[in-house]
Amino acid sequence: MIGRLVIVALLLATVLAGGAMYYLQVYGYYDRLPAQNSFAITPEGAIQPVPVAVHDFQGIDSGSSPIRYRACFTLADAPEGFTPYPAPTPLTAPHWFGCFDAAAIGAALEGGEARAYLAQANFTYGFDRVVAVFPDGRAYAWQQINACGEAHFDGNPLPPHCPPPPSS
Repeated sequence: MIGRLVIVALLLATVLAGGAMYYLQVYGYYDRLPAQNSFAITPEGAIQPVPVAVHDFQGIDSGSSPIRYRACFTLADAPEGFTPYPAPTPLTAPHWFGCFDAAAIGAALEGGEARAYLAQANFTYGFDRVVAVFPDGRAYAWQQINACGEAHFDGNPLPPHCPPPPSS
């Protein structure tokens, strides 16, 4: 009888821990971002981004990881003269953040139906903020690891163009 109680207690603890872990990963660590009327994108040949007018902004972010940022918005004007991003890879968003469909955005980028631009290099060291823009003005932003971040976090020598990493 005691053995059964121990097994039931262990199973119950496992289910509760699993449920808590799922909730924290999918819902708990994300914060909705406030609406904003501009989004920064880096002009070609520039180092610093400039604000561009947007509307219908929806965004999420998390302090627990630099790659949890996602945003959906519409650009007021067509982007011209911004820095193209060479290897955009949109990362999936939680299912409850319905405006961001990483698979559809990735397919549109591969098919040439959307273009990716550098929003801000090294937004957090080793991570770039990227924005994909469709011809109708719809835009989707995320953060992805760059070559400096990959080398730094893997413990490899940094490529020559990388800024020095922050001291830990």
